Amino acid sequence: MSIPSVVVMTTNASTRLPLQLTTEVSGSGPGILLAHGAAGSVQDNFGPLTSLLNRDHMVVAPSYPATDDSLDLDALADALVESALRAGVEQFTLIGFSLGSTVAVRAAARHPGRVRGLVLAAGFVTADNRLRLAMQLWQNAFERGDHETFARLALTFGFSAGFLNSLPAGMLPGLVGQVAAGVPAGARAQARLVTEVDTTGDLAAITVPTLVVNPVSDLLVDPAGSRFLAQSIAGAQYAEVAAGHVLMAEQTEEWHRLVAEFLTRHAL
Repeated sequence: MSIPSVVVMTTNASTRLPLQLTTEVSGSGPGILLAHGAAGSVQDNFGPLTSLLNRDHMVVAPSYPATDDSLDLDALADALVESALRAGVEQFTLIGFSLGSTVAVRAAARHPGRVRGLVLAAGFVTADNRLRLAMQLWQNAFERGDHETFARLALTFGFSAGFLNSLPAGMLPGLVGQVAAGVPAGARAQARLVTEVDTTGDLAAITVPTLVVNPVSDLLVDPAGSRFLAQSIAGAQYAEVAAGHVLMAEQTEEWHRLVAEFLTRHAL
């Protein structure tokens, strides 16, 4: 089912702006809240996983605002939590991918009574120089409306070299077109937010069970970011996956297994 757009009045820079999230809710049982990556979508980042989880969980899947206005991490984290509350989910496990890992950590720090567990995949706390340069290229492509260039960049850095090179060359034009056609509204603002976030100061406050999943062939987000998360969050479980950034495409079964076993182990 769908619930109406979540509108949360938050302080964004010096102006109070409404932050709107459209949310899909499915399944029943303990709550799970999803936080997708920049220029991605719930379907892109979590589609098959959602179908697995909603068999015995209520899955709340918000989409980030469809706007190019600047995003604020606190506001986005608060809006995600509000989307779960509006769906009747008072407590939940938060699963964050890429940029969503920073949203999840900030939500856990700001709403400790709501978050029961964390799964952080392809995560980081703040962008390094390589990631900043990549996001600048994304933003430049979005500013020009050049979604095909973005798609080529996303494919080049989103997959591991081995996976991408294993594909028939004849598939690439179709993949470029598919990615270019699926760019969500608001992608430019999300790419900008990647360059601005810093959740370093939040990590010591995280006390809930946490799983950090590191795709060790990631060419977009340095795998050192996941290692830092695992080292800095008390008691965090750490798992490496032989995949690039988009680990759910390269190692679907392993990704699903890790999440399912974590949820079962901690009765989440």
